[in-house]
Amino acid sequence: MESNADWGTRGGLPQAFLTPGISSFSEFLKGFAPEYLPGGRTLPAGATVEAPHGTTIVALTFPGGVLMAGDRRATMGNFIAQRDIEKVFPGDEFSAVGIAGTAGMAVEMVRLFQLELEHYEKIEGVTLSTDGKANRLATMIRGNLGLAMQGLAVVPMFAGYDAETGEGRIFSYDVTGGLYEEHDFYSVGSGSMFARGALKKLYRPDLTAEEAAVAAVQALYDAADDDSATGGPDLFRKIFPVVAVVTEEGYRRLPDEELAALVEGVVDARRVAPDGPRSPLR
Repeated sequence: MESNADWGTRGGLPQAFLTPGISSFSEFLKGFAPEYLPGGRTLPAGATVEAPHGTTIVALTFPGGVLMAGDRRATMGNFIAQRDIEKVFPGDEFSAVGIAGTAGMAVEMVRLFQLELEHYEKIEGVTLSTDGKANRLATMIRGNLGLAMQGLAVVPMFAGYDAETGEGRIFSYDVTGGLYEEHDFYSVGSGSMFARGALKKLYRPDLTAEEAAVAAVQALYDAADDDSATGGPDLFRKIFPVVAVVTEEGYRRLPDEELAALVEGVVDARRVAPDGPRSPLR
């Protein structure tokens, strides 16, 4: 029987691609080409890797949806590795994923997660439930545990619109793949403590999507104020946080033109009150 490595010499697809299988793409890949999985690699004994890390991600719900936002800085030790990295991505049409941790590994995991959801829908003919999507991501994080123990940790945050309840939902994870549903708002990353403190003051259950975006930018601003690994908005380079809204209409990333006015309003207010607002937005 020919090996998977030799299939290309025959000019056709290997049998694995032609055999009906399970609806999980990552499980399929584990059997066919495990080396392509983020957790399928190993580091030499005693090796250390210094790779860019990304923080901070915030998410908050509002009536009929959920918003996720992330700053744009990636750090490597005490250096700024990248000023405009993107940390918020669509999971599918009705969900968003934010990454914290080892940036390259995290982006790779998000791409695999997107394929996982698309593969499931093609095989089963229906989309996964919100809980199902969150659980699939937990399984993928669990598969990366070996590398996480060697310093290449990936700790994403997942948020989505639940069609069954008509509400936005937020899920956080730990490095072992533990899954936790959060309520109202949450934050991950090195600046999460400061961002969450800001959201405690600003969050209201009746926020509009626009007010939620302002609260998220305020929270990221506070995180950048106290955490050197979190980048604040850069008006000169026109680098703004990535902000995405997920509702029954689907995933929508706010365009930079829309964000520019919002961010400039926050920065102007900070000139008067550098520590930010101390009460709800209205």
